[in-house]
Amino acid sequence: LGTEVVKAVGEEVSFGPDKPPPPPVSSITWKHIKGAETVKAIEWEDGVTDTPNPRFKGITTLDTATGQITIKNLKLEHSGVYTIDISGKEQAQRYTLTVMEPVPKPEIKVVQSGNPGVVYLSCEYNATVIWKNSAGQTLTGSEFENTITVEKNGNPEDYYTCTLENKASKKTSEPVYEREIFKDQSEGGHSGTIVAIVVFIVIIVIIVIICGILYKRNKKFKGKFPFVFYLLEYKYFAYKLFLMRQKCICLCYDYLKK
Repeated sequence: LGTEVVKAVGEEVSFGPDKPPPPPVSSITWKHIKGAETVKAIEWEDGVTDTPNPRFKGITTLDTATGQITIKNLKLEHSGVYTIDISGKEQAQRYTLTVMEPVPKPEIKVVQSGNPGVVYLSCEYNATVIWKNSAGQTLTGSEFENTITVEKNGNPEDYYTCTLENKASKKTSEPVYEREIFKDQSEGGHSGTIVAIVVFIVIIVIIVIICGILYKRNKKFKGKFPFVFYLLEYKYFAYKLFLMRQKCICLCYDYLKK
């Protein structure tokens, strides 16, 4: 099979004889063999260069001094075996070219696990998958695995990347940070705390109002809860209570945003 060369679609390739052809050289011909088909990729004879096959026209050049062929903008159809004839004699050099589709730039998807401190990172592609963390470490046993489990470690600057690789290309995703991975969960936790505090304050206000109503309707009730009704006798108490509730809510928001 000769020398094996792997390239991605859209790239270019060059190969040639081990040594420049000794003069006098009357012709140079590169042939492309694919299955049972053999065609001329490019040929030079009597000072004229030609690319007779449409597969190579406009993208193939030949250095007549060295015998090197260059093919640009490779396609899958350019895969196959390449041989060279110099002055009508086939040379020993043979090149087996494999053209592959390049891997795409991967995108990491975050999948919730139902556990607040655990998520799944998914990189669903048909290629070799390599996971790394922010320390540059390849995660143990992660190669060829499309999904990994990540536990929250408390450092928002930690991140993870997914790399796709085949024989012709290699691309790495944008990093996903822990602060982004667990963002929704953190916001959900804060929202729950705020709701609980507001509900508690509302319940206290309702209790005080009920006590005030009972006091007005039944003065005997005053003796059971003297402290509550002592506060109710102040005209501005209700207003102060309202301000206290608003201030408490603002402090809760400020604390949770830190």
